[in-house]
Amino acid sequence: MTFCDQFSFDADSVHFGVALRAPGLTARVNEVVAWIWDSDLTTFLEELAADYRGWEGERSWQTNDRDLTVSDVFRSGGYVGLTWALRPWPHAAGGWSASVTTWLEAGEQMASLAADVRKCLTREQP
Repeated sequence: MTFCDQFSFDADSVHFGVALRAPGLTARVNEVVAWIWDSDLTTFLEELAADYRGWEGERSWQTNDRDLTVSDVFRSGGYVGLTWALRPWPHAAGGWSASVTTWLEAGEQMASLAADVRKCLTREQP
């Protein structure tokens, strides 16, 4: 899962591309919009990192347009499974979806991911 081509049109949102890669799969959405005034992805990931001792069930985060969704599960042994799903134009005929699941250690790896995503999505552009 890679964030790319971050840009912003205004102070209320950040626009970025998302690419998913796995054996036999490559999928990309060139423009995902995340609104600053909503609970953002970085906050969601930081909360998961803070709950390193685990939780029951599944949590999820999505953009307003639902073109990017992240859901998680906590497994014994301290691992978090993050499923990253792309669904561009979810109401269009002939739409598509793709997802990959990444597994991270609940503590440091989750905290590192949250910090990397914050850095990527809040980076000031020239």
